[in-house]
Amino acid sequence: MSDPERAMLLSVHPRFATAILAGTKTVEVRRQRVAAPPGTPVLLYATAPTMAIVGMTRIVSVQVASPREIWSASRTSAGISRREYDEYMSGATQASGLSLEEPITFDVPVPLTALRALGPFHPPQSYRYLTGEDLRKVAGAAPVTGAALLGALNDLTAV
Repeated sequence: MSDPERAMLLSVHPRFATAILAGTKTVEVRRQRVAAPPGTPVLLYATAPTMAIVGMTRIVSVQVASPREIWSASRTSAGISRREYDEYMSGATQASGLSLEEPITFDVPVPLTALRALGPFHPPQSYRYLTGEDLRKVAGAAPVTGAALLGALNDLTAV
């Protein structure tokens, strides 16, 4: 990864976060082009009702193609039914398939309330990149998880 202090914050429904962290969902699909290099750490923000950063993983590769091509390449790894996929991709002309590896579940999730206690924090609708300063704020929001988070980030970016 070119910037060892850059990570992605990815919003996912709780059931997908659980599946990614269990290793049963190894491809996350998105309606837009995602340009992230292999090795990029990904913090998983589980949306309502969880509303917390629950773990992390790392991007192995990103495939950008038509929704049909992404489905063809990832249908057995995306953890989503064809009907759900088609509904999600409706109207999209481009899609991305993020191949993920090395999931880490946080023993103590970082709740949205703790993230907001340190200042303005808005979970992304889809995803956004975090700077080193953002990552330090996230780590500071939950002292128990923070040390584990920074250690895991170092492990993930050392590859």
